[in-house]
Amino acid sequence: MTPTRTFVMTGATRGIGRLAAAYIVSGNPDVHLVLLARGNADDIATELRGSGGNVTVITTDLSSPVQIRATADRIKALLSAGDLPPLAGIVANAGIQLTNALTETADGYEETFAVNVLANHVLIRSLSESLEAGTRITVTTSDTHFGDFRHNLGIVPAPVWHHPATLAAPGAFADPESAVAGRTAYSTSKLAVVHLVHAFARRLPNDVQIVSYNPGFVPGTGLARDANRFEQFIVNRVMPALTLTPIATTKSAAARHLKDTALGGIVAATGDYIDRGRVVRSSDESYDRAREDELWDYTEQLLADLRC
Repeated sequence: MTPTRTFVMTGATRGIGRLAAAYIVSGNPDVHLVLLARGNADDIATELRGSGGNVTVITTDLSSPVQIRATADRIKALLSAGDLPPLAGIVANAGIQLTNALTETADGYEETFAVNVLANHVLIRSLSESLEAGTRITVTTSDTHFGDFRHNLGIVPAPVWHHPATLAAPGAFADPESAVAGRTAYSTSKLAVVHLVHAFARRLPNDVQIVSYNPGFVPGTGLARDANRFEQFIVNRVMPALTLTPIATTKSAAARHLKDTALGGIVAATGDYIDRGRVVRSSDESYDRAREDELWDYTEQLLADLRC
């Protein structure tokens, strides 16, 4: 079957994203999947094509708004030329968690916020006018944004909100060289993702939907790859046993939920928060309209500066 719709996806080189990409192409020959990846993605492209998938890989650095903007322009050119079928969705799944809050990108941003938040805004905003009617944008977040023991077992500190300009700069949190600061940067960035989804939901055309997706706690995905050896052992070797309980999600289940969310198999309204396959309410803190507008204004100014 000739592909009739394009999905742009980030975060497909490992973890639940890699499995979700395989689920998307294996049962949907009408889909052409465009994978955006920082490093070499030839292995996953070969894997997906071997199972009959239609795949294009574009190398880009998701920590660089400049590169993301250029990548979006390249995608739009391919769409305009007919080299890709119409754009039917964006799966913004990429995310990182670092062991400090000081890691700086080449553009001077704190890397967690750059990849988890700024990249999503620049990509979605740059491609939004190219989206077909009736499509869905999916942005992966995390229940760490709740900041309570029930949702993260005390593993990740609660979000600590600051003005987006502060969050985007290295050293936004106390003891910024520590792993605690790195995890705080992560949970705060995931709260910002929910804010961003709400902000987009109010501004996108009525026939384009955006939702946030929480896979739950998924051991062994590689998210803790920058942690120390003991923490990696706990996350990758001990905590997988929690998937036998409601506390944790297997990689396969999380990937299938992501696929179903991205392809519209889970019924939701624009702006909704999808938790492991069902629509629930996100944290009370995530519905702060002033913060959402503040974040929107900051990211829009960033995008305006890129256009200059």
